Amino acid sequence: MTITGEIVTTDTQFKHDTEMQGAVLPGNSTAELHRFAVPEPGWREVLLRMKSSTICGSDIRAIYREHLGKGPEGYQGVIAGHEPCGQIVKAGPGCRRFTAGDRVIVYHISGCGLCNDCRRGYMISCTSERYRRAYGWQRDGGMADYLLAEEKDLVYLPDALSYTDGAQVACGFGTAYEGLEKVGIDGNACVLITGLGPVGLAAAALCRKLGVQRIFGIDPLPGRLQLARDLGLCDEAIPSGPENVREVLALTAGHGVERAVECSGNPEARATAIRATRNWGRIVLLGEGGTVQFQPSPDLMHGQKTIYGSWVTSIWKMEELVERLVRWQLFPSRLVTHRFSLERVAEAYALMASGRCGKVAVCFDEELL
Repeated sequence: MTITGEIVTTDTQFKHDTEMQGAVLPGNSTAELHRFAVPEPGWREVLLRMKSSTICGSDIRAIYREHLGKGPEGYQGVIAGHEPCGQIVKAGPGCRRFTAGDRVIVYHISGCGLCNDCRRGYMISCTSERYRRAYGWQRDGGMADYLLAEEKDLVYLPDALSYTDGAQVACGFGTAYEGLEKVGIDGNACVLITGLGPVGLAAAALCRKLGVQRIFGIDPLPGRLQLARDLGLCDEAIPSGPENVREVLALTAGHGVERAVECSGNPEARATAIRATRNWGRIVLLGEGGTVQFQPSPDLMHGQKTIYGSWVTSIWKMEELVERLVRWQLFPSRLVTHRFSLERVAEAYALMASGRCGKVAVCFDEELL
């Protein structure tokens, strides 16, 4: 197989101590493999041997199809992949906690460490235009044989979790967990999830472990609806349509749900989440992009509803989630429907862009078996 860009073939032999393969996204719905030098870790940096790197919907929306971000927020032609997990093969000078051999997850934003948001652990919201750099967006990410990471961005991966479990913690499961924590989830809530992509499925899986008895999911793709049913994550998996609000009300004796989790970024789905929530209920918006139209008085204010915005998660919440995943015996890798080698990265991105899948992972070594 030959991949466009700098020509690389599957029979090319690499000296992994000096050079590696890495994937970049030119913004025209393709992925290209190029050769790169294996980086050397500097002060408080580590070099990871990549084990699993999962594909996020935001990569498809904002980089793969076209480059939407501008300035410091834009994709800067680096190695793609902001959901990396691997094993440290070399620790640079000054590292204080992690060392060679450690299994680690990478929080996908490297912040300045000094602004208010970074001090709270939310490097996703780092305010420094100079120092905020996302893995796979402004600095090299996980779609490569090796990854250079800052020690402060790492979270231990327990032996009970695979690398493909860990790859989904920061962005997929972490994003869902943060949103659920904001609105408050327990066994008293009936939950609606709009959008059953990887984040929506993660939200459903977490809701189950948090005690939710009834979960309703809405999505336009039959394959995703079936996956939600097959995994036992939704009690009702409903095709998207103009009658969705009425359908949810019928399932809840006319009351609506206590909590709604919007994961699609779709305008109609967002409006459904708001209108299908009962009085005094809470809605959290997780899906990126898009717009929404609703009438503040009848749709929100008169029902005493609250809308929360939530953007990814913090590194301390991420550590908490890892601990709970082990306790709950909840394995994010169950959402992975397809695994590809790095040589087949173009196929991996194309499949994820089609939406006809669950989570897609680019895997290495034992994670590919």
